Amino acid sequence: MTHAIFTLSAFGDEIDAELETQLTVLASEGVLFLELRNAWGKNVLDLDAAELRRARALLDTYGFGVSAIGSPIGKSALDQPPSFELERLDRAAAAADVLGTRKIRIFSFFIAAGEADTRRSEVLARMGALTTRAGQLGLTLVHENEKEIYGDTAERCHDLLATIDSPALRMAFDPANFVQCGVRPMEVAWPLLADYVTHVHIKDAVFADGGVRPAGQGDGAIPALLAALDARGYEGFLTLEPHLQVAGPSGGFSGEAGMRLAIQALRELLYS
Repeated sequence: MTHAIFTLSAFGDEIDAELETQLTVLASEGVLFLELRNAWGKNVLDLDAAELRRARALLDTYGFGVSAIGSPIGKSALDQPPSFELERLDRAAAAADVLGTRKIRIFSFFIAAGEADTRRSEVLARMGALTTRAGQLGLTLVHENEKEIYGDTAERCHDLLATIDSPALRMAFDPANFVQCGVRPMEVAWPLLADYVTHVHIKDAVFADGGVRPAGQGDGAIPALLAALDARGYEGFLTLEPHLQVAGPSGGFSGEAGMRLAIQALRELLYS
C-alpha cells in the first residue's frame, strides 16, 4: 500500500468486558485506537461522567485514541418517539467530548421486511434531524450498513446519504454486513458509496450462510476494498469488528485469541 494511510482500531469489547484488558491486548498487537462500544459490561451511552473520566484516564495511560463512539443509535424501532435517539445522540456527544473523538457510529432504524418504501420518509426525517443536531455539535455521524435496518442495501444507504446530503453524515462501510444482506460489496456497494466512505469496519462473511470470517477468508472482497481505498488515498481507520464467536444485534464477541487472529489476518492482507 502506497497512497492510503490506514490506522487500525478495534471494538475492544469483543475481547473482554474489562476496559483495561481490552487495551492491554490491543496494545500488545500494536493497535492503539479503540472504537468504544462497551466497557465494564456497560454500553458507552450508559457510562456516567465518572466512568467516562475513568475510561479516558485508562486510554491516556495506555497511549490510546478513540476512532469513534460505537453507539447503538438507530438500532431502534420507529415506534420510539424521535426524542429517544436525539437524547441518545446528546449522550454520545458527551462521551465523544471526554474521549476525544468527533465520530459517532449510527444505524438507520429497524424496518420490517417489505416496509422500506413505506417507512422511507419517516426514516429520512429522523436521520435528517440527527444529522442536523450532529452538525450543530461539530460531530460526524458514520452510518453503518446493517441487516434489518433501512440502510441494509447499497441503494438505500446511498438514498440516505445523497438525500440528506450533509458532511455531518458519512458512511461506515462494512463489507461483511453487505454480504449478509446478499449484496456484493465491491461490485454493487462500493461504486454507489465510495464518495461517502470515511470509516471502514473490517470483518468478512460468506454468502452461503452469512457466517463471519477473518478478513480475506470470505466473500467480502476485502483485498479489493483495501486496493480501492488505497487508490483513493483514504486516510482513516480500519476498525476490526471480528464477530468470530458471537454475532448478535447488539454486538459481537471474538475473545482474545479471535481478536489476535483477526488482526493478523488483516495485516497479512495489508502487507502481502
